[in-house]
Amino acid sequence: MKSLNIGMIGYGFMGRAHANAFRKVSNFFALDRQPVLKAVCGRDATKAKEFAAQWGFDSIETDWRKLIERDDIDVIDIAAPNDMHAPIAIAAAKAGKMILCEKPLAMNAAEALKMVAAVEKAQVPNMVWYNYRRVPAVTLAKQLIDEGRLGRIFHYRAKFLQDWTISKDLPQGGAGLWRLDAKVAGSGVTGDLLAHCIDTALWLNGPMDKVTATTETFIKQRQHTLTGKVESVGIDDASLFLARFANGSLATFESTRYARGHKALYTFEINGENASISWDLHDLHRLQFYDYRDEGRVRGWRSIHVTDAEHPYMDKWWVPGLQIGYEHSFVHQAADFIQGLASGTPTAPTFRDGLATDYVTDAVLKSAKTGRWETVKK
Repeated sequence: MKSLNIGMIGYGFMGRAHANAFRKVSNFFALDRQPVLKAVCGRDATKAKEFAAQWGFDSIETDWRKLIERDDIDVIDIAAPNDMHAPIAIAAAKAGKMILCEKPLAMNAAEALKMVAAVEKAQVPNMVWYNYRRVPAVTLAKQLIDEGRLGRIFHYRAKFLQDWTISKDLPQGGAGLWRLDAKVAGSGVTGDLLAHCIDTALWLNGPMDKVTATTETFIKQRQHTLTGKVESVGIDDASLFLARFANGSLATFESTRYARGHKALYTFEINGENASISWDLHDLHRLQFYDYRDEGRVRGWRSIHVTDAEHPYMDKWWVPGLQIGYEHSFVHQAADFIQGLASGTPTAPTFRDGLATDYVTDAVLKSAKTGRWETVKK
């Protein structure tokens, strides 16, 4: 089997998720290329060595430019903070490398557009790690929608709630808290959490036309980890918006890091003329389904336990009734990408798909400033 040599940049939370996916994927999926963890890159050599030893990488680099220059690297996997996505991806595309990039694609749509131009000019395979598309229950929802089971869509509502930044004493910036630093993250919950909700919505329900939004930063100043100075907070702690989809449906989206009691509550519900579906990350192996066309005396919400071989991806795992978890969505995405290389089929979401999400987040942040409905750029 021909190898597929992975060079990963970043060794944090997402680096672990990606490394695990590449280690496990060939055990469960029949692939014609074997992913090899060739090198991990990080600024701290000691931490990079520790990560490489734990996850089985052959070598380390402390300069991502050197990683890109290596002839023994086929794929550059970007698991670095948001401000590094564009420079790394553009350089990797020029070097002819395949590129996988964590979400959001870029700090903003202008950066994302440059990344799209680079990969399309170089004609290199590319993909964004919006992993929730690969949760089997979410993939099943996509199948039911595409089959017309719901009929005309009227409503889409989604939320992603956390509570980990409520303390005013929490600093911003640095390795663990870069998501609170606008210079590194680009935005707060809009680009971090709502980006997941938006990508899923665009995939399930099609493009959005217009949005109107409001955001709030509850703690206006925080000490910066790197400088030690108290600085203004530039990210949004909470973001809410209404949307109109091109298919005529209406939507509500909400995200916050100030919902006490919620660590990662991601849910969506879709209401159609014939049926409705809903999904909850905390019960990720179940899809709730209501079909008005059922016989009246037994009509009601049903809970579909997505573990059978007929369900998306589940024939690769255990016997029916035994569920899988969050990490498996990354395994599925890695498998789809490698299988796409064999067939010559781009694996969604591509960088262009990621750009579509960034256009929405840009419009949301703009609307929060103008107080008006804003058109989503296509």
